[in-house]
Order: sequence, then C-alpha cells, then structure tokens
Amino acid sequence: MAMKPEDTFPEPQWQALLALLDATVPSIQVVDSLPPGDNHLCISQEQFNTSYDDIQRAMKHPPSREAFQKYLATRPSDNPMFIKLVKKTIGALPQGPKLQLYRVLSLMMTRLRSLISTGYSTPFHRQSVTVREAILRSWKHSWFFVWPSLARTFIQLGTLAWGPSDQIFQGLTGYKTYVTEVYRSVPASAIDFNFIKLDSVTAEPIELETDIIIVGSGCGGGVCAKVLAEAGHRVLIVDKGYYTPPSEFPIKPDSMKLLFDNGGVLSNTDGSIVIGAGSCWGGGGIINWSVSLPLLDFVRKEWADVHGLKFFNSSDLRDSFDRVSNFLGLLKDPEHSHANRVLLEGSKKLGWRAKTCPTNTITGHKCGSVCANGCRESNKQSPAVSWLPAAVKAGAQCIEGFEVSEVLFEEGRDGLKKATGISGKWTPREEDGSIGDTPKPESRRLNPNIGKNLHLHPCCPVIALFDKDPPGWEGQIITSAVTEFENLDGKGHGPRIEPMATSIVPAMWQIPWHDGLQFKTDALKHRQMNAFMSHNRDRDSGSVTADPNDGSPIVAYTASAFDRANTVVGMVGIAKLCYIQGASEIPPMVHNLARFRTNKPIGDRRIDDAGFADWLAGLQAADLNPSSAVFASAHQMSSYRMSTSPATGVVDEHGKVWGTEALYIADASVFPSASGDNPMITIMAIADYIARGISRHM
Repeated sequence: MAMKPEDTFPEPQWQALLALLDATVPSIQVVDSLPPGDNHLCISQEQFNTSYDDIQRAMKHPPSREAFQKYLATRPSDNPMFIKLVKKTIGALPQGPKLQLYRVLSLMMTRLRSLISTGYSTPFHRQSVTVREAILRSWKHSWFFVWPSLARTFIQLGTLAWGPSDQIFQGLTGYKTYVTEVYRSVPASAIDFNFIKLDSVTAEPIELETDIIIVGSGCGGGVCAKVLAEAGHRVLIVDKGYYTPPSEFPIKPDSMKLLFDNGGVLSNTDGSIVIGAGSCWGGGGIINWSVSLPLLDFVRKEWADVHGLKFFNSSDLRDSFDRVSNFLGLLKDPEHSHANRVLLEGSKKLGWRAKTCPTNTITGHKCGSVCANGCRESNKQSPAVSWLPAAVKAGAQCIEGFEVSEVLFEEGRDGLKKATGISGKWTPREEDGSIGDTPKPESRRLNPNIGKNLHLHPCCPVIALFDKDPPGWEGQIITSAVTEFENLDGKGHGPRIEPMATSIVPAMWQIPWHDGLQFKTDALKHRQMNAFMSHNRDRDSGSVTADPNDGSPIVAYTASAFDRANTVVGMVGIAKLCYIQGASEIPPMVHNLARFRTNKPIGDRRIDDAGFADWLAGLQAADLNPSSAVFASAHQMSSYRMSTSPATGVVDEHGKVWGTEALYIADASVFPSASGDNPMITIMAIADYIARGISRHM
C-alpha cells in the first residue's frame, strides 16, 4: 500500500514548509488599503502602480486594476489545491531527499538553528512573510553553496505548485481557457493491451515462461518488442509504470507520478539540474516533444572512428533508421509556431544555420505544450500507440506495474553468466489511481563501468516576451533547431537552440525568481512568453548509482566549466534571435543580470545596437555557477555505454552485456557519448538493429 502524501511529515513540519512556500509567491497588499500583517507582503501605492504599468505594457489583454490587486492578494497556503500539490510532490520523492528535507525543516524550527540559518532567533515559520521572503533572497545570493541550493529547492517547490493551482492567475492569462478547450477535444480510443494480472496477495512466487523478457516499454523496449514478436518469438514486456488511456491526457499536475520518475522532481546531487524521465507505459515517448531527428553525421563518425564501433558507419544502421522512420510516418514539414518561426526567420536574417525538424505527429496536431503530459488525440506516435500495439498484435504479452529488482543468472559457457529471467514485485494500480511503493533492488554489478559516463544534455532556458497572438503555449513545441553553434570545438561539442514547452509547469520553472512581487508580475505575462533552450551536447560526464536504502537514482553530475561556457554561447544566440525578431523583454535566468527591455521598432534593430550590445556583454560573462544556475535534462544517456572492450563500456556493439549470455540493453544508456540531437529516433534505430541481431542468434 502506498504511503499517503500527508503522512510524509508530522503536522508541525508541514506548517513550517507551507510558511516557507508562502514567501515564494506571497500575498501582496497595498499598505494604503491594509495595515501590515504577518501573512502578506506590504507594498506602496507607487510600487503597485509601477507593477500595474509594467503588465499593461507587456500584456495584450491586461487585467483591470481591481483584478490585478485581487490577484496579488492571494496566498498559496489558503488554496487547498496548492497544499495537495505540495504534499503529492513531497510524497513522490525518494526516501533520502524526504529525510533531508525533514531534517532541514526541523532544524529551522528551533531558535538556535534558526539564528544560524536565517540570522533571526525567531524560528523561520513564525516570522512575517516580509522577513521570510527577505531570508529566501539572502539565501539565493549567499556565497556558501548550501543556502543557494536550499533557496532553489523551496522556490521551485513553491512556484511549481502555485502556477497549476491558482485559478485566478490562469484565468487572467487565458491559460485556463486553453486547457479547458484541450480537455473538451474528443480523446482517441483506449488500447487493450490485455495486461496479465498477477496475484498480489499470495506470498508464493509466481513463475511465467517466455522466450524473451523486455524490461521497459519506452522507445527502445517498444521497438524490440515489435521486432522480436513479429519474428515469431514469445515476448513478455514488463514495466514498472502503468498505461494511461488517452481520455486521461494531458495528465494534470497533481498526477505527474503517473508519467514521470519521482513525479517529475528528480534532480542531481547538488540540485543544479532538474531531470525529467518518463516512467509509464510507453516511457519517455509519452512525454517527449515529438522531435524525430537522425543521428548527427559527426557524432556517428565519432562513435565509429573514435570509439571503434564500425556498426555506426554501416548500411545496417541506415536501414534501421529508415525502418523506424517509415513505420512512424514522420511529418517532415510541420506547421511552425511563433517560437519556431523566431528561430528560423531570425537565423535567416543573421546568416546562421537552422533547420526544420521532422516530428512523429500527424498533420493538424494541435494540443500544444500540454502534449508533453500525454497526447489526448494520440496524434503523437508514442510507443503506446505505435510499437507496443503492433507487438501485442504479433503475440507479445504485457505486464504493467512490475518493478524488477533482480536479473537471474546461471552459469553459462566459458564461465559467462547466462541471464535466465527476472524477479521483482507486481503492484496493481490502486483504486484511487495512485501507485504503490516499489521494492528495493538488488545491487550486484557485473561491470565497473555500469552507471559511469552519464551524459545529460544539460540545457538552460531563456524566455522572451513578444507582442503577439496566439499565445506561446499553442502549436507544436519543437519543429525547428538552430545548429550554428553545435560544433564549437571541432569535436562535436556545443549547443543547439530549440524552443521549449510553455505549459504551466515548465513556465513556472522558466520565469526567473528575484522576489515575490517581481515573480507574480512576470508570471502574468505567461501568454506573451516564448521559451527557448540552449541544449548542449556535453563533453564531460557524471555517474548514476542506486541508493542502497530504496534503490532510487543518485545522479552525481555537475555541468563542467567547459560545458557551461558552451551553454552560455547558446543563451547569447537565443537573445540575439529574440531581439532581432522583436522581443520587448528578455529576462535571463542569470545571477545579477537585469532584464533587457526595448520598444524599438523591429525594422530598426541591429545586433550591434548599443543598448543591446551592452546588456549582451553581461550575459556573455555569465558562468552559470551550479550554486545559482538552474539546468534541466530530458535526455539521460551513456551510463551503460557501447564499447569494443569491457574495460571501457558495458555492452558490445550488438547490445550484449559484456561477460554475460542472453542479456542485452537497447536504449539511450548504450550511446557511446551524448548524441547531440534529440535522441528518440537514434534510440529506436539502435534498438531495431539490436533486436534483429538477437532474433538471428536465437
């Protein structure tokens, strides 16, 4: 039985946490109309007028003064939905981070520890919201890395729960209308996978026999299942995630655990990278942004020549790319949203290389940014509507909710370990739709390279405001990419520039936080916002290991100085493109750099304009220090990398784990290094090649 989120902490710790989060998006009152109080931030009439004038300039459809004042006055902890989202987010965390958060809150509730951490002997949660907000600001800019990390944690938790839960905010921006229209669309029909139901009550082990077990139903597992089932093999697909029918898409923010590992709140050990990883039936293909690009030529050459994997120069690889692309029926000329036109048209003006990106969608795909939470009309060809149904049609069997804890072995030929099966725990979806606790996995390493060489494609966002309609959350997310800077060092490392989804959750992460009034004012500009990312092919790597207590991933990865510098190059490129294409504001997520504002006519703009060039110099000087910058990763690669020797990797060029028989890996973890491009099609092509090789040798 899964633990209820409200049982995670005792009530005093919950109250302390909510007091912290109230300071991230505080209730704001004009002092002329109300005396100061502990639960609202006081501003002068002049400050109010300045903020209101700001949104009138920035928004095409600004609210009335009265509506703006009512919006500012709302307090997050007065909203039951906000509290529910916070508790679900905390409940989805692994045990280690939960315990750390509990200890931090408990320490701050004592006078001595509060004095050390805040400078006040009065415990944090008993301070006025004015003092609480000031403490968060001081933490954010502290020289000691612990405090910026804590500030980032609480600010992200508060803003990411506030945006989806505040109905006044969503009504004023028009986002509520957009989401309502998406849910009114007719969903695609559910697919019957005829999932095997096991007996979750009996204490006796249950045994099932099959020819091939595929663990994971994502882009690699789905392809392997189809190829091997159609070749006549008995195939069983198991996944710890669960199938979600299209009628439940897009998944709402309070149900992220149905789609994302850790409910979407996974991060690295220092908190500088937010990691999005699919954990559902269909895997990352359910939540990805549809980009369907083949492997870059210079990356393919590196993998073949530098890593010695000749397969990447072979016709077999080209055939696999052709097969998966033809099966999906890629849309090669998708319609471009405003953000995608900014990149393509701006690049043309500047003489930069850029391209249209094919997508795994059909013409007319229109659910917009929320497609990242599942495509309601199944117009995105995720594994759950393409590869997996084809595998089932060919005879494959499926089990959802099965957490694998161990691969079983027996002694094979020449002293090799032969994989003979798996063991784990099956958890049925509970009546309320939640997911139960997962078992602790066994930790036995077959190869010292397992978990090493991790690449994450770290990316940093830049947002810009434009005087345009339709809003930035409409249209396909990524249909273009700027490739001008993707090979800065001559060895294939550098950033590419792509748009980002601006649905409510990512938007709250993309908007910089400096103080409560600034954040609430900027959040209202959501409709006018386009977001872009400097998406970096990282040269340097990290590692991932399993927590010995609960098996959750411990990601030891911090973007290196080399990769951070490349990311800045991409951010500068984004700023230039947005400026030349008419942006009125560019508020960067960079410490101590003010936003850029201009009302200069678009036809009069030049990249070397004095005011813009001066501001750009500040952006170019940013070092994206891990204690203050915020990165994101949607692509986790290379931790079981393919190699020519067990001394340098985990699998051979056929996907077989070194030192074993009958154990193969076929997903992004076998990439020899970062792919640079969005990896979906490369994963599928490699999986197609590996699965066909398995079939030939059975």
